[in-house]
Amino acid sequence: MSLEPQTLARAAARGPFVRVMVAETRGSAPREAGAAMLVWAEDAEGTIGGGTLEWEAMARAREVLVTGRARLERIALGPAMGQCCGGSVTLAYERFDARSVARLDPWLQVRRIDGPEAMPLAVSRAIARARGEGVAPRLLIAGWVLEPVAPTQVPVWVWGAGHVGRALIATLAPLPDFRLSWADTGPDRFPVVDQGVTQLCAENPADLVSLAPADARHFVLTYSHALDLELCHRLLGHGFAALGLIGSASKAARFRTRLRALGHSEAQILRITCPIGDPNLGKHPQAIAVGVAGALLRETSARRAGMAQSTSKGCAV
Repeated sequence: MSLEPQTLARAAARGPFVRVMVAETRGSAPREAGAAMLVWAEDAEGTIGGGTLEWEAMARAREVLVTGRARLERIALGPAMGQCCGGSVTLAYERFDARSVARLDPWLQVRRIDGPEAMPLAVSRAIARARGEGVAPRLLIAGWVLEPVAPTQVPVWVWGAGHVGRALIATLAPLPDFRLSWADTGPDRFPVVDQGVTQLCAENPADLVSLAPADARHFVLTYSHALDLELCHRLLGHGFAALGLIGSASKAARFRTRLRALGHSEAQILRITCPIGDPNLGKHPQAIAVGVAGALLRETSARRAGMAQSTSKGCAV
């Protein structure tokens, strides 16, 4: 996992907070190194594994929120917490606010927690290998944290707040890779949604297409075939990274005919994926959402692997 500047900026807009990160694990642990939760004076989001560990970590985080002093805490989960995992974790507590978030390095964030004041040689070497060879450093070295900064989130636009739209948003919202925009005809169409989801309302949602970035992934899932068609028509003219349409093979065939009549080329129309999801998982809204999310995650993982390889080759030249 890595630092997510956009997530932290949204968090800082709510006031100062403490980020509690699993910096290191040994043996069996409830979460992996890099897992994190955010803690405000009277609220928290994310998880480092739940249970007593998380409850006590929130209490300590609120102490750090007051003192401002970063700290590491090494915990043997069995003896200290009575948990059955049997391993141990090291938690890093750091206070953030809007100013500190704005100062984050755009690639690799290196911070002293409770190590020596001068950067240890092991840390310098790890930074050099990361920059020169593309080798990801350990998160925690000699009391210093070395954490990659996440690339920009992928913009995902979901059109329609019906059963499939709600299932898709619920599946994607906890994932840090995506910046979600959700459009429908009015606020009464939406349930209570995650703070990271941008709600957009218009009497005709197709009028909102012009607001979408050209590299967005779109999923058209509205209550109306006519609106679905208009959205596809406008998105084909606007530009997109990917466009998925809810429906059957027969709906896809009808839409291809109508979009050709509207002046779109066959090559453009074939960029629309319909139906969406994984047919092997079934047609339940949650099954469709899982299929879509899996495809998005595979794409994002492949893109990041390519970026890492490119960075490594570029630095080695």
